[in-house]
Amino acid sequence: MTHAPQVSLQVEKVQREDFPVDVLIVGAGPAGLACAIELRRRLDARGMGDKTVLVLEKAQEVGYHILSGAVMDPRGMQELFPDWRERGCPIEADVTGDCMEVLRPGGKSNVLRGKLMPPPLHNEGNSIISLYQVVRWMKDQAESLGAQVFPGFAAAKVLFDAENPNRVVGVETRDAGIDKHGEPKGSFQPGMNIRAAVTIFAEGTRGSSAKYLIERLGLAPEGHPQIYATGIKEIWEIPAERGSSLKGQVIHTLGEPLSPAGFGGYGGGWIYGLSGNRLSIGFVVGLDHHDANLDPHALFVAWKSHPAVAARLAGGKVLRYGAKTIPEGGYFAMPRLQGDGFCLVGDSGGFLNAARLKGVHLAIKSGLLAAEAVVEALAKNDTSAASLARYTELFEASWARQELWRVRNFRQAFDHGFLAGVLDAGVQMVTQGRGFIARRKSHADHTTTRTLARAGGKSRHPRPAHNDTSAMDKLTDVYWSGTIHEEDQPAHLLVTDPSICVSRCTEEYGNPCRHFCPAAVYEWPEGRGKDGSSASAGPVINFSNCVHCKTCDIADPYQVIQWVVPEGGGGPKYIDM
Repeated sequence: MTHAPQVSLQVEKVQREDFPVDVLIVGAGPAGLACAIELRRRLDARGMGDKTVLVLEKAQEVGYHILSGAVMDPRGMQELFPDWRERGCPIEADVTGDCMEVLRPGGKSNVLRGKLMPPPLHNEGNSIISLYQVVRWMKDQAESLGAQVFPGFAAAKVLFDAENPNRVVGVETRDAGIDKHGEPKGSFQPGMNIRAAVTIFAEGTRGSSAKYLIERLGLAPEGHPQIYATGIKEIWEIPAERGSSLKGQVIHTLGEPLSPAGFGGYGGGWIYGLSGNRLSIGFVVGLDHHDANLDPHALFVAWKSHPAVAARLAGGKVLRYGAKTIPEGGYFAMPRLQGDGFCLVGDSGGFLNAARLKGVHLAIKSGLLAAEAVVEALAKNDTSAASLARYTELFEASWARQELWRVRNFRQAFDHGFLAGVLDAGVQMVTQGRGFIARRKSHADHTTTRTLARAGGKSRHPRPAHNDTSAMDKLTDVYWSGTIHEEDQPAHLLVTDPSICVSRCTEEYGNPCRHFCPAAVYEWPEGRGKDGSSASAGPVINFSNCVHCKTCDIADPYQVIQWVVPEGGGGPKYIDM
């Protein structure tokens, strides 16, 4: 069997040092760090304390690439550390109240509370957190137990066994010191081959290694591709009086600017009251919408201009910005969670409850379950797919599976429109998650975008009010993300066939990368793609703006954009996000 080559920016034919470990975890998010903590505890308890556990993190510092709303269901953390509060796990506020606000045209809104709110959006007993702060705390807990955590090391390629091409034996870390032409600079340092008995992929949404592994080994379920949304977030500081009254409040919004009368599609916003007179605000839009011109960032700006949101931001200032994609496909879209020598955890495995807008507790639980299965496999000296299938067995018997099963058809129900989805979601609540159809299929997001001809050629962009400080453009927001990349390196956003951008995409879709990217990475200067010689070059790729959200990798209708890891820990710095 032949396999498509891995896309990477590595220098070929370079001598690389081998670095052997027993368990390698790729990604220092809540899933990866929970797995490392539980591995160390279980290994020590079995008298296997000499086994090594290594966590790689592509960001310069742990937490820099972590982004979430985030309201945390404490169930996962409670299992990881029953005394998590006493240990000092950082939280912004315990939830003191919640509501749903339906934003209507003309600046009007309706507030729903108590029994009028959908049950999945009730947040009693939950905590508002900065996931950046939480994972940095988890990193300290993991290191105190003997796990090694290496930030600034990105997994560029998955390594396979020479005799068994489907067996994962580790990863190759990203080369450093390559110039923009792909040639080694004087500072060149080759990446290492980190070899492990088991590799845990905890890369978050659409991680490049997990994506390749899922495609190569056919791990995705037939007829149920993962579906995604793009979430855009800002942290605001607001006047003290309003800030103190909103602390601990959880507000979710529906309606404008996504509405039957507006821009259609699945999505909504949030406002969470943090400590220090700050708000976490954000807007999420599903990438299975039909509009090639839809711009998630423009929707976010329009949402902030609605009077119900603007009133809460009045007199405030933005502190931070970020964007990421969210795996919303649920139980039926989850890939096979293990194979020979590897497991998938967290967002890489689809552990997210879209109905509740929560995934942190599920990510932690997935790490705990994977750790239990891996330790059993190491004890038997058998890390084959059959042995590691214990991970799926544990998941299927867990509360995590029960939770995801109850919302198994939630996101797919919106495939026929928002109102139809809301109706089906209501039926699901009284039919144990079934809804009108027992097993709804899904469609890859890039296949749902309509051509300009089918859409009538209309460019649909919301028109927010620009009379306040909330209407930042994309480049201004990128500044607030803290994004930095070494400029003299190859672009980590690879367009594998630029001719398609010019010969087809301009006419068929109007180059939607200009719109769906929330960081102004893809630029089409006036005339480019429309006349003569300038068209041959395709888009200008401002890769230094990239906030690592992966929207382009998912939403590109031709799937010619490939996101790969940059060097040197480059990317956003989501401090306190």
